[in-house]
Amino acid sequence: MGRHADSSATRRRFPAAPLIAAGVVVVLLAVGLVWWLAAGGDDDAAACDTTSTVAVTVAPELVSLTEQLLAEPGALGDDGCVTAEVTPQEPLQTAGALSALDPESLPDVWLPDSSLWALRAGDTELTDEGSLGSSPVVLATSRAVADAEGWMDEPPTWAEALTTDKDVAVPDLAGSAEGIAALTALRGSLGGGEDADNGVVEVVLSAARSGSSEEALEAGGQGAEDAALVPVSEQTVYAAHASNSDSSLVAVYPSEGSPVLDYPVFRVAAGDGQQQQAVDAVVAVLTSEEARTAAMEAGFRGAEGDAPPAAGEESGIREEAPQQVELDPAEVGGLLARLTSLAAPSRILAVLDVSKSMEAPAGNGTRATLARDAARTTLSLVPGEYALGLWFFAYHLAGDQDWTELVPIRKLDTEVDGQTQRAILDAQAATLPERLAPGGTGLYDTTLAAVRAARANYDPSAVNSVLLMTDGTNEDDDAGLAEEALLSTLTAEADPTRPIKVIGVALGPDADLSALERIAEATGGAAYSAVDPTDLQTVLFDALRQRD
Repeated sequence: MGRHADSSATRRRFPAAPLIAAGVVVVLLAVGLVWWLAAGGDDDAAACDTTSTVAVTVAPELVSLTEQLLAEPGALGDDGCVTAEVTPQEPLQTAGALSALDPESLPDVWLPDSSLWALRAGDTELTDEGSLGSSPVVLATSRAVADAEGWMDEPPTWAEALTTDKDVAVPDLAGSAEGIAALTALRGSLGGGEDADNGVVEVVLSAARSGSSEEALEAGGQGAEDAALVPVSEQTVYAAHASNSDSSLVAVYPSEGSPVLDYPVFRVAAGDGQQQQAVDAVVAVLTSEEARTAAMEAGFRGAEGDAPPAAGEESGIREEAPQQVELDPAEVGGLLARLTSLAAPSRILAVLDVSKSMEAPAGNGTRATLARDAARTTLSLVPGEYALGLWFFAYHLAGDQDWTELVPIRKLDTEVDGQTQRAILDAQAATLPERLAPGGTGLYDTTLAAVRAARANYDPSAVNSVLLMTDGTNEDDDAGLAEEALLSTLTAEADPTRPIKVIGVALGPDADLSALERIAEATGGAAYSAVDPTDLQTVLFDALRQRD
């Protein structure tokens, strides 16, 4: 089936709590006043001769809150105004973009869920301006499970909770601060060392068989007596009750304490002149006391651990903040590296469309520039043991052939003539907008050739796949394969001992998603849709990590 991107809610959790209380309205009005004053407002603020736009990228659970805080333009001296453009994005993806993209492509302000992500931002200079709020990591489950175990009265240790016969659903380790924080706390609860590492590994392997964290949270909310335990932020439990007063989801606080998500406000770009003043104004609003009060109304805790207003028996949310478990960045990094090594590496042939239609406008550039940036950012995030190769395709790109190989498949940390495979791929991907070719799209011939090439280079120790991204439809029916011939050939040549999955990414409204879905079905792969091209980063990142 096709997988459709949703740019407004990409984190795998309940949506942020709706800000509907009368008190919140008052708070937001007050913040609007601060926003106006911080920008140097006066009676003529409505007249804007010039407008400075500040790009603000936030963790998805913060998007509703930040959009409301920054909803109204602010005055900015000399009859100028400042507006904020808020973009939700998973923190891991933003961290990858910070380390891979040019400075002019980066946001001005970044609000991830944890300061730990700053360690993944490469050489990009980040200035920590403060925190919008905080939320301890808890174990979410149903009231039935918590009561049966007696955990509301006598909380378990992390080890007692996570190493029992209870199912555990750990959020995505590569992109979840809650998951890695909880597992680091578990390692400490087990005493550290090799035995503790083995215990964490057992939990992770068990969680992989227990279903997704989204399904587990839904089961917990419905009161299932066998609901799994899910490491999440306390705010996730708050949001579940704010959106459904009958929710049975509760927060369990392990007795040793909890790691805390600190939701930092990072200034990314220094800027100068009026743009610097505009960024100053946005930062001033996001770090104001009024903004922190609004964050508390949305279910986050204050700087001193003050409880959100709906703390109480129904949700299990405590008035008093739990003892904080400090996370050592070196320990977190080491644990993540060990857990990542558990998974079979991926071996991927990336096949990207360079037909002329990729010149179509999209976002702040074209489909081609967005595809370039998304490919480079995603490339910066995957582990070095992944093996990737790169083809471009269009129509008769190399004589009568619709495709051309730019880089053969090799592990990303392989060195070739003094450069790593990752660096070679990055350099070639950067040329995509300059490689566009006239004519149409030879989709079906290219697909078959790519699958055959991937099978010829099959690695039995890896997940082998073809990642196919296109913004069009097959336009080579007269001289090349028709769809029926492609599908029958893929089926006839399928080798269960050397399976090759096709992961299709349909970019924009003109792409033939239905054809990609049929190709994916024939190969055991998956198809994704980025109808809004600005969703491409999220879609491509998820597609590259597709495992089943």
